[in-house]
Amino acid sequence: MGAKVLERFPAGAPRGSWPAEECAAAHRAAGEPASVVMDLESDAFLVVVPAHDEE
Repeated sequence: MGAKVLERFPAGAPRGSWPAEECAAAHRAAGEPASVVMDLESDAFLVVVPAHDEE
């Protein structure tokens, strides 16, 4: 199972700021099944959606 990365946010956001979660919520409100995952190698939060087999 793969995932398509929609957005990437550095993990060092200011305290109290959750830009990746806010972005994922906006995508979910638009009907996309977006979620946030942590990429440990790049120290970033990724907003992803499940990849389709056609891609």
